[in-house]
Formats: sequence, structure tokens, C-alpha cells
Amino acid sequence: MSKQIRFNAFQMNTVSHQSPGLWTHPRDTGHRYTDPDHWTELARLLEAGRFDAIFLADVLGAYDVYQGSADAALKHAVQAPLNDPLAVIPIMSQVTTHLGFGVTCALTYEHPYTFARRISTLDHLTRGRIGWNIVTGYLDSAARNLGLDRQLSHDERYDLADEYMEVVYKLWEQSWEDDAVVNDKERGIYADPAKVHPINHEGRYYKVPGFHLCEPSPQRTPVLYQAGTSPRGTAFAARHAECTFVSGPSKKVVKKYVDDLRAVGSERLIIYAQALIITAPTEAEARAKHEEYRRHIDIEAALALLSGWTGVDFSQFALDATIEYIDSDAGRSALASFSQADPNRKWTVREAAEFIGLGGRGPVLVGDPAQVADQLEAWQDETGIDGFNLAFAVAHESMRDVVELIVPELQRRGRYRKDYTAGTLREKLFGRSRRT
Repeated sequence: MSKQIRFNAFQMNTVSHQSPGLWTHPRDTGHRYTDPDHWTELARLLEAGRFDAIFLADVLGAYDVYQGSADAALKHAVQAPLNDPLAVIPIMSQVTTHLGFGVTCALTYEHPYTFARRISTLDHLTRGRIGWNIVTGYLDSAARNLGLDRQLSHDERYDLADEYMEVVYKLWEQSWEDDAVVNDKERGIYADPAKVHPINHEGRYYKVPGFHLCEPSPQRTPVLYQAGTSPRGTAFAARHAECTFVSGPSKKVVKKYVDDLRAVGSERLIIYAQALIITAPTEAEARAKHEEYRRHIDIEAALALLSGWTGVDFSQFALDATIEYIDSDAGRSALASFSQADPNRKWTVREAAEFIGLGGRGPVLVGDPAQVADQLEAWQDETGIDGFNLAFAVAHESMRDVVELIVPELQRRGRYRKDYTAGTLREKLFGRSRRT
């Protein structure tokens, strides 16, 4: 029996996410990101489409590598301005029952003691539907605005992350016993002090002597997502991740990432690959929509985004120059997917910009519902992924097209669920209540 396909919606609390330039499309509603209705409409749509989760990306800083300035990012709304992703989760949870919420938080810049409380609060308010995408950050601008000259080196960020995880696990899993809360009104005892324990953590980076401020939430530890595909990132994912995201322009690139993750991680790891779906009732309409979207690609905006991802200022290269792998302390995966991951393909700067200008670093799947379903099945069957982290071109049109056209087609084929199971996000994904 064929494996079912899973969907996440890849979003960001900003005007434009993975398709820089497409905010100029007349049907795009990304400028409404400050309106709570923008988020509740999206949440209802995704739950109707039986998506696993809405996955909220985030960065703490500006894309200021291109031309040594944030001007291009501001001019073209390249993930700027950018609001806090955690704040929209409670309002979306109030209009849904099953949809999960994966939120990106950079552990490098937030103390684990306060962060653990924030996530526990969200797990309570969503009734156990919160997930955390663990990132270490990649923008020097974020480090500077938080009082550092520059970010830590790539591998040292993961050293810090290992200890960070040790601290939050202690807070979430070990501080409060399962029966610590007694809520006894007659005796006037809410929590049994003998069953609430200080964690007494003292390490290289953190000192946290006290107990967790929150009583146990439905999941205790949120579902853990991770997206690094560098050797150090893969090793980190093997220890901590329950779900992971990969991005690559071809099946060959994605399959290599999947094989590497499967080799070091759990077989139960759920792997989502980034993709953009452009569809319509007929192939001709879908192709016309694709060409319409392509006319809104902005090369400068795409290069500002790519420069921020990689730490390489692409304004210094001719558009027809080929991209070679350059080691940097920014995001290694982004550059590697266009260079070393597929040595038989040489990308020019222009080709890379045009590619990420529509949907980011994943494939663009175009066609009528049957054609797109064929492509989704082929990607899953040939790479070993479990599902897709779907970017959008036009908000909320892209997601609406998937829900109304692609989901029913996959359901007819038996490749997509028709309803949710009960329980927390972890129970829906894995059939268990606690992280093991």
C-alpha cells in the first residue's frame, strides 16, 4: 500500500516569504499580515485541507548582506517588515481544532528558561498542538542587534544548541512530576511542593538552578522540527528532531538529504520537502497562471534573500557567473543545494535567483490536479520523503488552490487522509503522547 502524503503550509508573519516579488501581484493579500483575520482565514482553510500544521518561519535580523545594506530587503519586502510568529498562534488555535502550529525560534538569542515557559504556555493554549522548529540563526545582523559583534561560528552554534536542549528537556520533562498538580480546594493545595523539582543545571553556556514556572502542558515537550542538512546539523537532528525539513531544486538533491538523515536518525523521523504547487482546473490554465506569476519575479529581491541565506553578497557577481560552494558561517544548506549537492549541475547567479524567486529552494510543480498529484507521488516515491512543506506564491490563493483542487485528487487516490485523528499534534503525527 502506498504511503500517504502529508502537507504543511510554509508561512511567515510578514508581507512576502519564499517568493520575493510576488507581493506585487494584484491578487496577493500578504500586506494583510498585520490583520488577525488574515491568519484566522488561513487557519480555517488549512484545517479544511487536513494539513498537518502551519509552519511559521522566522529570522531575528535583516537581510543586509546584499550590497552591504538592508535597502533592497526593505524596498522589496524581503521578509521585512517582520512580526513575531508566536503571537498569531493563539488566535489561529481559537478557530481550529486539529491544525498544528510549528514555530521557528532561534535558540541562540533567547534564554532557555524564559523560552521554555513561552512554549509551555502555547502548548496549553493550543491544547497540545504546538511544535518548535529549532534553529541556531544565520544572520549576523541578528547577533549585532542583540549586543554581539557577530554570530557564533556555525559549529559552535550547535554546541550551544546541544546544551540548550539539555536545559529545556529538564524544564519540560523533569521539573514537575505528572501528579504534582492536585488542585485540592478543600485542603487549599494547588501543587505539591515535594513533586516540583529545581533542575540545578550548570554548564558551559547556561546556569539554571530553579524549577520550571509552568505546570505540565499536554505535550510537555513540543513536537521538535529541525532543518539543518550540514553534517553538524544532521547530527543535531539525529539526536533531537522528530520532524525535519529539506529543500532542494531536484529529486537527486533531496534524496541525498533524505538518505543522510535516515542513515543517522530514527526511522520514525517525518521528513517534509519544500515545494510550490501552481494548479488550476486545466493544464492550460495552470501554465498560464505559472507564466503570470513568473512576470512578478524580482531578481534583486531574490538575490537579497539568497545573500542573506548564504552570507555571500551576490551583488559582486555577474548574473551569468556560476555559483561555486563557498563555506560561510551563515546557512550552509542554502548554498550547497545550488552547488556541491549536485556536481553535474552548474547554476548561474541568474538561474538561482529566478529559481528561488518563485517558491524558494524547492521545486515548482505545475499542472492540473491529476498532473500535480502525479508529480507529488513521484517526488515522495523516488526520494523517500513523507510529505511537503508547501510554500506559496500568492497569499492565500496558492493554499486555496491546493485545498480545493489537489487535496481531493490525492484523497481519491488514497494518498491523503480524509479526516484527522484525535489528540495532540504529537499523537496525530506519531500516535504517542510524549517524546521518547
